[in-house]
Amino acid sequence: MTMKKLVIFGNSYQQDDASRVIALLESLRARNLEVAVEAHYLRFLYGGTTAGFPSFDASQVPDADMALSLGGDGTFLTTVMWVSRHGVPILGINLGHLGYLTACCLDESTEVIDDVLAGNYRIEQRTMLQVECDAVEIEHPWALNEVAILRHDTSSMLDMDTRLRNRALTVYRGDGLIVSTPTGSTAYNMSVGGPILEPTTSCLVLSPISPHSLTMRPLVVRDDSEIVVCTHSRGTHYEVSIDGEVTLCPNGSALTIKRAPYCARVVQREGNNFAATLRQKLLWGTDKR
Repeated sequence: MTMKKLVIFGNSYQQDDASRVIALLESLRARNLEVAVEAHYLRFLYGGTTAGFPSFDASQVPDADMALSLGGDGTFLTTVMWVSRHGVPILGINLGHLGYLTACCLDESTEVIDDVLAGNYRIEQRTMLQVECDAVEIEHPWALNEVAILRHDTSSMLDMDTRLRNRALTVYRGDGLIVSTPTGSTAYNMSVGGPILEPTTSCLVLSPISPHSLTMRPLVVRDDSEIVVCTHSRGTHYEVSIDGEVTLCPNGSALTIKRAPYCARVVQREGNNFAATLRQKLLWGTDKR
């Protein structure tokens, strides 16, 4: 794929890196690439001016050959939310701490851009989730990492009556339930004891949070499975966290969680692989702690 048009997303948290990001944008323009920057991020970088770069609103992403996400995993997930439905590949450049979802750090960005321009990269198709509630409309119902059902304003446990492919599965009782994609298996899912999955596998994980019964273990299912969860608690509402964005749903309402009709297209360097990512990001096989 020939890359000519880029859209840039970022956040205002990494203020110390602003000058280096500006240098990266100028280098992209020097390569005769058409670069448009999300409007809020552009104003943050240039102190309210545009510096000659076109800007756009995140809800109206212009045609592009690739999106650059400049930040950490949170910025990457936000970029996915805005561009994946348009089929735009996403290259993550890490300005944060872990940056598990990103392909490189800012110091490597010029080299990686050169590789992309030379065609030395691949695009991984990552499963996304779509969630619907029968009682309220969810503004952003798509997730790359996970959908989590959580308690709200109560210490009492939740009863989550769960059906899998239209068949009764179980009633999870506990603090919540996570439905994770393979990409999200190293996020919230991993922190509650769920399995780590290779990100391009075709499956989902159901991981209970602090289950009342010790026999309730994480469950791996096919990614074409429709999961319906009806949640009851002593409170009036429970929380649904979709890649960190929270919606309140009324007690007794049902969520339908299934594979989204499109995938996130994640740009990877040719040398990147799953084993190397585990060793680098999670410090597997090293003495570092």
